[in-house]
Amino acid sequence: MMSLSTCTTPLLLLSATLLLALPARAEVYQYIDANGTISLTNVPNDSRYKRVISDLPRSRTVMSDRELDPVIARHSRAHRLHPALIRAVIKTESDFDPLAVSHAGAVGLMQLMPQTAMRFDVRDSYNPDDNIGGGTKYLRQLLDRFNGNLPLALAAYNAGEHAVERYRGLPPIPETRQYVLKVLGHYRTFLMNARASSSRAYGSQAPRSQARGLAPSTASR
Repeated sequence: MMSLSTCTTPLLLLSATLLLALPARAEVYQYIDANGTISLTNVPNDSRYKRVISDLPRSRTVMSDRELDPVIARHSRAHRLHPALIRAVIKTESDFDPLAVSHAGAVGLMQLMPQTAMRFDVRDSYNPDDNIGGGTKYLRQLLDRFNGNLPLALAAYNAGEHAVERYRGLPPIPETRQYVLKVLGHYRTFLMNARASSSRAYGSQAPRSQARGLAPSTASR
């Protein structure tokens, strides 16, 4: 959360400062108290805040596979999660945009809420490595908590572990149930893509291996 209070700064200067300080997709809310003090934030916690800037223009930032693959692979090994699962959560949460900010205040590739980021020692939620590190650590913890039940772990990632425990299963929340289905769908797709890539890589190497095996026999004739 970014909050700024002033009673003397001209609005133009205030706006410029705000544009530099906030993520490009953040919404900005303003509250003016009885003394004329202006308070600005991108995470309003009071109904008196009014939205003054929404969806600041920027080109969407998307990380390439070349940038993302080594980061995912490292955290996959560290937290015993399949890379395709991590990729599926990122696809569902942010569509690979490291600067994504939700209306609820979740940030980055795996959409970490501020309290979740603090819980898992994430210093910068906009940093892909930090964000994926915190998100995968959280997902691993949820899988352990729900005895490896992936749908329940994903529901908890979306709605919170207490919601899953309260209902002793998938919460009857349409958004959460749709979220679980989307992640599982992307997971299957990324798994199939990974297997197809492995098959192609093996197929491209096999003829060369066979050729090397036949070479001595050919030369002996």
